[in-house]
Amino acid sequence: MSAEDRSRLLGAAVDRVLGDALREVAARIAEGSVADYIPELADADPEAFGVSIASVLGRAYGAGDADAPFTIQSASKPFVYAFACEELGAEAVHEHVGVEPSGEPFNAISLDERGRPENPFINAGAIVTTSLVPADDADDRFRRIRDALSRFAGRELDLDDEVYRSEAATGHRNRALAGLALAAGSLATDDVDAATDPYFRQCALRVTTADLAVMGATLANGGVNPITRDRVVGERAARNTLSVMATCGMYDRSGDWAFRVGMPAKSGVGGGIVAVRPGEFGVGVYAPPLDEAGNSVRGVAMLEALSDRFGLHMFDHVAEPVSPVAEVDVDAAAGTVTFDLRGELDFVAAEQIVHDVGRVLEHTDARVVRLDFGDVTVVAGVAEQLLGATAAAAEAAGVEVHAIGAPDEVLEQFGVAERD
Repeated sequence: MSAEDRSRLLGAAVDRVLGDALREVAARIAEGSVADYIPELADADPEAFGVSIASVLGRAYGAGDADAPFTIQSASKPFVYAFACEELGAEAVHEHVGVEPSGEPFNAISLDERGRPENPFINAGAIVTTSLVPADDADDRFRRIRDALSRFAGRELDLDDEVYRSEAATGHRNRALAGLALAAGSLATDDVDAATDPYFRQCALRVTTADLAVMGATLANGGVNPITRDRVVGERAARNTLSVMATCGMYDRSGDWAFRVGMPAKSGVGGGIVAVRPGEFGVGVYAPPLDEAGNSVRGVAMLEALSDRFGLHMFDHVAEPVSPVAEVDVDAAAGTVTFDLRGELDFVAAEQIVHDVGRVLEHTDARVVRLDFGDVTVVAGVAEQLLGATAAAAEAAGVEVHAIGAPDEVLEQFGVAERD
């Protein structure tokens, strides 16, 4: 069997696991109603059901109607928010929109004491966020948003013109929300249509669950699309977006979602949901029938099943981590101790290294400690600082600390050039 065949076989195994979960959910969940307040959405197939996963390593999997197109609707909001934060900076964005859960329906009139919409994912906040995207006019604003969302998806997204026209013809409440935001001073343009028209169009972009999974994986990957390797937004913008998704992404069901599923997510009334496991993967699901809050009933059930089955809740207890110290070599004659480090060094790993170094120094007469970073993949900022402080304390006690193969940031914390 060729390497390509083996890879395909393993990919099929992931697809099969997703397919099993999808069929189990489809067999027990039949509730919900297709959105009809936007006339074109009422024509969606209520039996359509698909799921996709895209990993930060650039691999994708799917089951069911994973390639069925649908309009992104409110699942566009996190990506426009991330784009606005990247363009303007979070501080400037939050002069106009807050980050607090509203506890109210997605189309509610919800302004804080400063006249800002409560968060960028209710309609009022999303319209304000869209208005913040720098542009010459409404057409240019939509062009820039479409380009950004296409970069998140790794392909050019096309507009469903019929859905757009349907939304524009019936979007009176959204125009009213934009007018209230303008009166309150939070809308970034004095022309309501220059905000609402691009908003209607961004919601009418066509995607598949595979697209949503890649878009989510781009946020999971710190803003870098794992398929194209394009940096779409910076790490801070991606982190900020995931934070708001975790607290506000499922409208007035966000608390229940955090309790049951525990992944940053955003739903849309077209039946799509994008969810993210930070640092690992993005998930896209599609099933048009919605609950009273506007979230896909089967989509929510599917993500709850995946979270339960695979331990994806962000507050699940993590098993005891593998030691970051692969081996300790004590050379008593030379007065040296070498610690072979490995893997990702975060707070827990760095704390373990500090403990192990202290214990060895307590029981030996070592004059030199060598930390070998040859098999280390990532050094978090907190680990850099903890190890740097440990090196300084050891040197103050007359013990040299050598950093072998360490990144420049670590050497900087150590205050020395690489030794050995």
